[in-house]
Amino acid sequence: MSGVALEVQDLVVRYGATTAVSGASFAARAGEVTVVLGPNGAGKTTSLETCSGLRAPTAGRVRVLGHDPRRERRRVVGRIGVMLQDGGVYPSARVGETIAHHCALHGHRERPETLVELVGLGAHRDASWRRLSGGERQRLSLALALAARPEVAILDEPTSGVDVEGRDAIRRIVRGLAARGCAVACATHELDEAERLADRVVVFRAGRVVADAPLETMRGGTRGISLETRTPLDAAARDALATRVGAAVVEAGSARVRVASQDVALLAVVARWCDERGATVVDLRLGGASLEDAYRALMDAPHGGDVPRVAEGA
Repeated sequence: MSGVALEVQDLVVRYGATTAVSGASFAARAGEVTVVLGPNGAGKTTSLETCSGLRAPTAGRVRVLGHDPRRERRRVVGRIGVMLQDGGVYPSARVGETIAHHCALHGHRERPETLVELVGLGAHRDASWRRLSGGERQRLSLALALAARPEVAILDEPTSGVDVEGRDAIRRIVRGLAARGCAVACATHELDEAERLADRVVVFRAGRVVADAPLETMRGGTRGISLETRTPLDAAARDALATRVGAAVVEAGSARVRVASQDVALLAVVARWCDERGATVVDLRLGGASLEDAYRALMDAPHGGDVPRVAEGA
């Protein structure tokens, strides 16, 4: 596969009698952000820990920049950046000193001062790890992952516990990594985060990959009217709406439905219909299906169904 920097094939990871990852396959390409999405416990973190070389696979194959990240660690350790959920920083270590130390370990490919400012910790360079907030610790962990100026960045929940401004900054950094050719594999369970970051989405469910496709493909190419109400519409209400707009109405999950029409004039018709019924509109727009729609469909599908995939290179 062209441009593949991280490749997972038929990965199996077991903890005793528990199978955390069951035959997962996916890849991350240079210059792209591949978001690994799924609920807690789906196998995302275990898979990324295996890709980073911190965990041994029970079966299957993992390659990072063409090498086994565990058996050939010396060949990859200076070329990857890893940010896991637990920072692993000594409690009394100071921000500036810790970043400088990591930069020195990697031959000063990045300047410590640059990383401190990049992650927004300039005002905390003399603070110890124990005195940082959860969001500030995430920023420090990200800075340490960037010290090697990595060709592959493996990030697990990079914006967890971070405030709005911090999230925006981290998203800019992640997109900047991809822009300079880095392959980013980023795990999250937050759909909004995935939609903002991803070039490609890999969805895990119960240890298996149930979808792997570019973001736009996951969203669905067919345009239509998306309606979300505070209270879900029952079957009778959906039928009534379909009659009013003269188009099919399908339930996409939770309180969201889709009207199979591209007629922008129907937005006003749908809005009036909701007002007449006293239905509070949370979201009303014309466009492709959202990632949330696709995700919910995958989570609601029976186990054992066909895995939605896209051909290599898509």
